[in-house]
Amino acid sequence: MKKHTVIFEPAGKKCTVSDGATLLEAAARAGAGLASVCGGSGICGKCVVVVKDGMSSLGAPSDTEKEFIGPKDGPVRLACESRVHGDVTVYAPPADTLPRKTARKISVNLDPAVKKYSVKINPPSMQDMGQGDRERVTEALEAGHGLSGLSMAYSVLKGLQKTLRDGMWEVTASVWTGREIIRLEPFASGAAYGLAVDIGTTTVAAYLCDLSSGSVLKTFSATNPQAAHGEDVMSRITFAMTNKDGLSVMQGEIRDCINGIIRQTGIPPEDILDMTVVCNTVMHHIFLGIDPSGIGAAPFVQAVSRPLYVTARELGIDINESARIYILPAASGFIGADSAGVLVALRPYSRDEKVLIIDVGTNGEILLGDRDGVYSASCATGPAFEGERIKFGMRASEGAIERVWIDPDTKEPTLETIGNVRPRGICGSGIIDAVAGLFKAGIIDKSGRLRRLETPLTEDLPHTERLRLDADGRPEYVLAWKGQTETGADITVTQADVRAVQLAKAALHAGAKLLMRKMGIERIDRIILAGAFGSYINKESALAIGMLPECAPENISAAGNAAGEGAVLALLNVGKREEAEREAAKLRHIEISTDPGFQEEFLAAMDIPHR
Repeated sequence: MKKHTVIFEPAGKKCTVSDGATLLEAAARAGAGLASVCGGSGICGKCVVVVKDGMSSLGAPSDTEKEFIGPKDGPVRLACESRVHGDVTVYAPPADTLPRKTARKISVNLDPAVKKYSVKINPPSMQDMGQGDRERVTEALEAGHGLSGLSMAYSVLKGLQKTLRDGMWEVTASVWTGREIIRLEPFASGAAYGLAVDIGTTTVAAYLCDLSSGSVLKTFSATNPQAAHGEDVMSRITFAMTNKDGLSVMQGEIRDCINGIIRQTGIPPEDILDMTVVCNTVMHHIFLGIDPSGIGAAPFVQAVSRPLYVTARELGIDINESARIYILPAASGFIGADSAGVLVALRPYSRDEKVLIIDVGTNGEILLGDRDGVYSASCATGPAFEGERIKFGMRASEGAIERVWIDPDTKEPTLETIGNVRPRGICGSGIIDAVAGLFKAGIIDKSGRLRRLETPLTEDLPHTERLRLDADGRPEYVLAWKGQTETGADITVTQADVRAVQLAKAALHAGAKLLMRKMGIERIDRIILAGAFGSYINKESALAIGMLPECAPENISAAGNAAGEGAVLALLNVGKREEAEREAAKLRHIEISTDPGFQEEFLAAMDIPHR
């Protein structure tokens, strides 16, 4: 079969593919990180590339391409629909810059699962030849540090005699939970590291920690390579179910991603002695190689809800081979270990005030409670906040419009982009701002309808050229004219975009209101927005469109990557693992999709801000 070379700019990535492969498949092979919300099924229109050389190698555009690309000027194609029949070079903006998944400053009493103990051991003699070196080590640790009943990892036992003699009978033992020696080093050694990992559907964040001091040394982020198979969890489940090796492929991808991060730390793998993991339930199953299909259909049951310890060797993670990887508990099919991390990081169960915690994403996870109990729910907000089903939607990367202000008098917008460069699309925080601004300016009404051109916007300003009809005769508002954009196309907010935001915000608002009803309360004292996306939402805009229930703006705050913070806490203090397990087990989970009150709340929340 013929082979062809595909080059992706500006990343400079290159690969060779078989004749007939799609540009999207080539991007995955080259590691070009091309955005594909729908996983190549041709329904999102986000995998747009510009062909720099070799257009004739791709053949004529398909009907699907024509539907999404429309009258755009220039050699623009959809990667999932364009099949390679010759060498080609394309310009493919990366799917996203590394997301801003930062955690707050961590403060916790240091009590890690792995601790180091230095001991001097009496060397053997002809008079006590009956005692083995292993027993000498365990007896010395019991006598010097009170550690009794210790076992020894096989990896340690293999090199035991050499280690003891290299250290002239002075060694340092790394002991896991006071039960097992997982590393033995000659002489005294204090270096001990751990890694806390947050496996998100889109982003993998990792926090390198010093287990001796409790400090977070560095934060790392990477795009989850599984995004090539679709950017939501249901796409991942579908890929696992419809491809013979789908599950093992995705498990290998996330393993390689984490190992790549480990290499970036510059720390020798044998020095990383512990690891904690938080993730949603689908990512949990894929990471562990567990079939996730049970989560994809009613009654949405996961394979395991209890926390797990798995050795690094079993999962192929390149840290100390005898280290244990601790995965926090997953309370239900869509309330995963990431929610357990949020729970232990923000501790609503220790507060007197009524606290609503929202982790905003394609799947909105909600916690509501106080010291008397915490309710949880998961609501499918849809992908609008992630850029899908928004005509010019994109992830929060360079060139994304992330802030929008619309003057209520002139109806003119002011835009702010990530990186302060020319816009090439709009991300979640930007589309929330845009809808809020359009509503405040009177360009959309409370039902979310963009006004007709013949309807005066205000008595003083009957018309704005930014409000126009698209090629199909539907109203849209121009955020940026083509001469101002990176892509050379007008960036607009369409009626369909507004509806997508309404559906997403209504699901979130209704889920929160339903939990409030279950808890028997009328008002929230405090709202905390968790997750990378939640940190960049303008709270005034979120309130203006009714995305959040009523709450004083000064009592709405962002917590950063609270799930990742929970993973760090569990890494640095074993008591936090027990706390997460205990409190996750006590969650009062509400399945809102089957609750008769949800539909009523959802319909009321479709209005702007709400009915």
